[in-house]
Amino acid sequence: MCNLYQMMSNQEAIRAITGAMVDSTGNLEPLQEIWPDRMAPIVRNTPAGRELANVRWGLPSSSKALFDAASKRADGLRKKGKAVDFDELLKMEPDGGTTNVRNVSSKHWRRWLAVENRCLVPFTRFAEPDPANKPEGGKTPNAWFGAPDESLMFFAGLWTPQWTCVRKIKEGMTTNDLFGFLTTEPNAVVAPIHRAMPVILSTEEEIETWLTAPWEDAGKLQRPLANNKIVLLPPQPTLI
Repeated sequence: MCNLYQMMSNQEAIRAITGAMVDSTGNLEPLQEIWPDRMAPIVRNTPAGRELANVRWGLPSSSKALFDAASKRADGLRKKGKAVDFDELLKMEPDGGTTNVRNVSSKHWRRWLAVENRCLVPFTRFAEPDPANKPEGGKTPNAWFGAPDESLMFFAGLWTPQWTCVRKIKEGMTTNDLFGFLTTEPNAVVAPIHRAMPVILSTEEEIETWLTAPWEDAGKLQRPLANNKIVLLPPQPTLI
């Protein structure tokens, strides 16, 4: 799954391509590393028009995933002889969020497939772990992908407003707008590195379809990007 990407373009370019009329990002600086649970720009539909906004990355995880995590935590506490209030434990179970969505037929995700919950996630390159090039005793490096000229592109995203949960134990219960993006089978460029790739929208027609069309049309965009529209990029310099 894609859990690291970069957005080195600017808000003027994002607005021009997407038709966003409202910009809530302030002074949007280039973002060299965007990681899960961080704030990042998206373009979303709102009653006031398309909005460019900063939103937290990671959609709500399924109730089953949280129940299983809380059950495991409860078992661990019981083994230590501690009393467990499972309802409270489940309520406070941390949910760092689900970054990528593949199975859109799942009941958990179907609630967010309508136009009002679709968004665009701007990027200029994205990373996938590359175990084949891991040095002995070293960390697994990333392979980076993007347009040949690293021009602005968009992931097909979903977002949900004002979701209340515990993202991190130290934060406690918080309420956030959240987003994630779709994945699909890899094309021939990504397949040698990873078994999946993000759903990428590369034309204005695809952008309009994703933001405005019924799901029976928009859902057809969940497919690999054409091989000639993406390349394996040079390694990203390490930030100091």
